[in-house]
Amino acid sequence: MYGAQWCRDCRRSKAVLDIRRVDFDYVDLECEPGRACEAEDISGRKSIPVIVFPDGSHLVEPTNAELAAHLDHRGL
Repeated sequence: MYGAQWCRDCRRSKAVLDIRRVDFDYVDLECEPGRACEAEDISGRKSIPVIVFPDGSHLVEPTNAELAAHLDHRGL
């Protein structure tokens, strides 16, 4: 997951992953601003969060329901 602490959507998505006990790597773009291009390359947008899944799929700024459905579909 690419995100930043100042981003409300990032905090919300991170909370969903934490509540569901999904292991994930977090790229803090405040601490590593040079990695923002990675998130943009994946999503084609400058929006965060960008959540990348083991199967190569990704979500950008998902709602809680969208993220939950994506996780459920992948058994996470």
